[in-house]
Amino acid sequence: MRSRELIRQIKASMSLLIESSDELRDLDQVLGDGDLGITISAGARAVIEALDAMPTEPEPVPSDVARACARAFANANPSTMAALVAGGLLAGSKVWVGCEDVTAAEAEAFIRAAANSISHRGKSQVGDKTILDAMVPAVDSLADSLAANPQVATDSDLALGALESAISSSAAAVVATRDLQSQRGRASWLQDRSIGLQDPGATAFLRALEAWRDAATGERGPRAAVVGNL
Repeated sequence: MRSRELIRQIKASMSLLIESSDELRDLDQVLGDGDLGITISAGARAVIEALDAMPTEPEPVPSDVARACARAFANANPSTMAALVAGGLLAGSKVWVGCEDVTAAEAEAFIRAAANSISHRGKSQVGDKTILDAMVPAVDSLADSLAANPQVATDSDLALGALESAISSSAAAVVATRDLQSQRGRASWLQDRSIGLQDPGATAFLRALEAWRDAATGERGPRAAVVGNL
């Protein structure tokens, strides 16, 4: 996937992700301050606008595209999540330096770098009931698919199958966040009352993966069977 196709894919994904803003707002109202829906929708719209404004000649490289997304997302909303996501995107852009064609292998490296950045900047790890609880299982699944069959990196049908596996892993991890106690951010103030509630950040990452799949296929695939907080 070269830059022009990457830009089209990101824009289509962001348009679909905006549709999840109400769900994310409702989840975040229970565990946080209720602004996650705004953070995601404002960030997604800003990314679309930034990519529309990118010069087409000469063709930008993928790392430039990722940096533009990071800047746009950071500037769209002053929330902690926006800063963490933007930092993750910027970290991902660095592993793409010198890359001209993004494959599943580059996607795995990007998400891994983004997760490491969020972990470092947010002083969090898997099990703390954050976005990482969905990101790490997904990227581990993608890495496993690549290790099992290197052709995943070059075959679009195999790559889509690997994405579906990553979505399944992420969805299972999102459901599992209900059993965790929040350790970071405003949600941690609830202490053991956060147990039984689904993490909104992890849900946001899952919805982003589903939006990426749907943008790639041009069809609405099944949404993971994740129910909202009661």
